[in-house]
Amino acid sequence: MRYDGLSPADAGCLLHSDHPGPDFAAAASTRARVPRGSVGASTSSVEHPWPLAENPSTTDRAAEPPLAEESRYPLRMPTVSSSLDNMVTSLVPSLSRSLAEQFNVFRVMHHGTHERQLSNVFAWLLLVDGTHDLGDAFQRLFIEQVNGSLPDASRLPTSGYQVLQEVDTSGHDDLSKDIADIVLTSPTANLVVENFESSDGHGHDFHRYLAYGSAGGKQSVVVLLCARHESHRQTSGWEQAIVLTYADLLASLEAHVARDATWQHTHPQQNFFINQLVDHFTGGPTAVSSEARIEFINTMCQTGESARYGHRPQEVAAQEFASLLAQHAKRQFEDGRRTLAELKNTLKRYAVHTLAPQVNSGLSSGRVASVQARFVGQWEWCITLNRADSQPAIFLEFGPTAVVENSRCPHPVADPDFTEVFVTREDAEHGGIDRIIQTDVALGEVLAGLREDDTRLRDLVLAVARMN
Repeated sequence: MRYDGLSPADAGCLLHSDHPGPDFAAAASTRARVPRGSVGASTSSVEHPWPLAENPSTTDRAAEPPLAEESRYPLRMPTVSSSLDNMVTSLVPSLSRSLAEQFNVFRVMHHGTHERQLSNVFAWLLLVDGTHDLGDAFQRLFIEQVNGSLPDASRLPTSGYQVLQEVDTSGHDDLSKDIADIVLTSPTANLVVENFESSDGHGHDFHRYLAYGSAGGKQSVVVLLCARHESHRQTSGWEQAIVLTYADLLASLEAHVARDATWQHTHPQQNFFINQLVDHFTGGPTAVSSEARIEFINTMCQTGESARYGHRPQEVAAQEFASLLAQHAKRQFEDGRRTLAELKNTLKRYAVHTLAPQVNSGLSSGRVASVQARFVGQWEWCITLNRADSQPAIFLEFGPTAVVENSRCPHPVADPDFTEVFVTREDAEHGGIDRIIQTDVALGEVLAGLREDDTRLRDLVLAVARMN
């Protein structure tokens, strides 16, 4: 058994403790006679925490709704079913390092997480008299890309547009407003632009947009400006919209700026801003070390995906691979989230029905008064054992929460294995935790179900409770 984080003295006390193990039959009988609300109440009352005052020092983390006792997800870890699943798992470290190595002001500010933020940037670029001092360059680039999807006879003038934002496209008889993000208007044409992460009208009315643009007999074009072109999302008229992606637009802007050395020299701040914009919204950093590129190629070879390098045309092969990889990454992330939720449910049930009675049979004071799983955010993957007699709470933590706790504990586990459960103790005086111990209880074992006579978690919880 591993006791990472225990001092030699603590480990010795634990391993040579003369405290007898619990008599499960006797304990069950005793607990059945204890009135609800008492320390050592029955396991059914543990499931609905004993009505003792919650330790106030454990409430600094946000609370979540009561945890459902049962989960609709099966008791299993996510399975790896294809070479692409292997690819995603293998690439996560190298891709995250590449992202982490790159500074970008948009990432620092978390800019672009809302469509209004991005609409402001694109509207600024479209302004002829904007402080970018590019004149109508971006406006021309924008219209040229729109014209590329229109018949020759329907092509629009490439400049001379006024830029409006947050325009209500509803008519006099409409019961609700329908706000377009950007409208480019000229004496002869209107472009009504909806900006969203994917090519999706997301509840807006295409026909209302089109009608608004055609008011006064003008030529009307509806544009979907998006990060990803997903044609299957274009329904209810939106399949008629012109789709422009951030990557295509910003690539053309980048090429334009690269050809204008004078502008770059006289506008260093704007040039920096546009470079950061291109870097952030066209798929992230482009500067990857040769070691990272070789690591990527090796991963492609090891996972059976290297044949894609021979596919033609190369741009199509790259786009198809990126799309498939994104789908598998998304599925693995979602499966991981479901597995974390199942672990939380299962570990809480075990703590309520088995662990708390085990621990209480070994303590004369500071016994477990309630079991809770109420935290959210980075603290979500945690089961709290609240204790009586003003004793600090003890936590069972795993996954993302264990990562955070180990990074802030005064004495972290040196080589943590996050496939296992961690036991931590609240630092009632200074906040946070003052102890963290890695158990040898694997998360897979938790999902499969820990036996009632498994005392590994009990032993470590007792050891932590008795530490000075």
